[in-house]
Amino acid sequence: MIGRRTLLLEPREVPLGGVRAMSVLRTLPNRDIPTVGAWCFLDRFGPDEVRMRVDPHPHIGLQTVTWPLVGRIRHRDSEGNDVTLERGQLNLMTAGDGISHSEYSVGDDPIPLDALQLWVVLPDSARAGAAGFEQHTSLPSVTVPAETGADAAGTVVLGEFAGVRSPATVYTPIVGAEFALAPASRVVLPLDPAWEHAVVLIDGDLTVEDRMPAPDEMLYLGDSRSGVTLSTTAGARIFLLGGEPFEEDLVMWWNFAARTHDEIERAREDWESAEAAARFGRVVDHGEERIPAPELPHVTLKPRRRSI
Repeated sequence: MIGRRTLLLEPREVPLGGVRAMSVLRTLPNRDIPTVGAWCFLDRFGPDEVRMRVDPHPHIGLQTVTWPLVGRIRHRDSEGNDVTLERGQLNLMTAGDGISHSEYSVGDDPIPLDALQLWVVLPDSARAGAAGFEQHTSLPSVTVPAETGADAAGTVVLGEFAGVRSPATVYTPIVGAEFALAPASRVVLPLDPAWEHAVVLIDGDLTVEDRMPAPDEMLYLGDSRSGVTLSTTAGARIFLLGGEPFEEDLVMWWNFAARTHDEIERAREDWESAEAAARFGRVVDHGEERIPAPELPHVTLKPRRRSI
């Protein structure tokens, strides 16, 4: 067991620029906490007005979870999918042993855009399997009764919360859910004490126990909790992450989640080779444009482990 914790994780700015040309705040992975359950990555891109052009790039060993807050995003992948995503909808892409995709903002001009981009690491039983893609345009809602003020309205994006389950495919016990807290309210979110959890403040003001995270900060809660009390003055929007602690080794580099340096190196070589399509396919409606892999560091990549 990890035990109860209240550790505040500040996001770091990642200057992606170039094809993305947008500000990105990254909260996971963190030096001390590489995962929350099987959640291994969290970016927020925006809020900004941008013309997003993320050309074809590869993934292995993980699921990408795209949750838009503002704007519309066009997703295309090597499985032949070409869909537009908007607020309230979920794109879930399972990489398995290899997939590639692109993400563009809709239209040729800059548009207001804000979204959470998350990754879920796949367990050994699923990480070498077939690639796949799901779009869910209707997700289950949940209401959390308030101790004071109005009840909190939530959407179960991935996994299960308080007996309400998302239709999206998962491979580990997990939860990802967004909640809107009304002004001058206090609620207790029920939690599975066997899971670890974290709360990310999207916007508004929030008090969790004696901590007051700023927008985009993550408050890691550990496990051994049957609930967590959230209160707000002006109102808040939060995202809850959680799940069974992920105990397998995890080596992450660029867009790859693996177990060893050799697996990462092989995936990079496969993407850079003339036969890249044999493993990663070709993204629908794209030609030769692609994002090249960066150089590997001149050290052996090691598994990431929590230090708390």
